[in-house]
Amino acid sequence: MVQQNKALTNLQLELLKIYSFNISDEQLSEIRGILTEYFADKATAEMDRLWDENGWTNDTMDEWLTGIIN
Repeated sequence: MVQQNKALTNLQLELLKIYSFNISDEQLSEIRGILTEYFADKATAEMDRLWDENGWTNDTMDEWLTGIIN
């Protein structure tokens, strides 16, 4: 596998700052939860936007599901 040298993203740099602190497992779990909720909210907002923009309905989702199953 070829490894590429890429600069760290702004998120990676910010998270590296956390590593300088010795935090408890409970705090680490809380941070993971915060990050999980943040990204889940972003994904939900984008899905809501796409749903509204494209006029999707529950019937649309059923049609997609039927297409996958068949």
